[in-house]
Amino acid sequence: MIIHITKIQVVGASALELTFDNGVCKRVNLRRELYGPIFEPLRDPAYFAKAYLDADSRTVAWPNGADFAPDFLYEMQPEETMLEPAL
Repeated sequence: MIIHITKIQVVGASALELTFDNGVCKRVNLRRELYGPIFEPLRDPAYFAKAYLDADSRTVAWPNGADFAPDFLYEMQPEETMLEPAL
């Protein structure tokens, strides 16, 4: 089954709330994925906030051409389970 994103909302400096075409809704934090030349600009919260739903690929994208495969985002652990442990 091919999964697509139907709705996105920026909910933090590097976090998104995503709704998939199978009805699953989850919040993911991409902080750990923002490395390499295409993703470096997304480390700036103001630029990250420019995320939009690309109508052609039906995934989240940014003006510089950065995007993530919908299946990668679907398989990510929800943000709540990715919190750093308290010291």
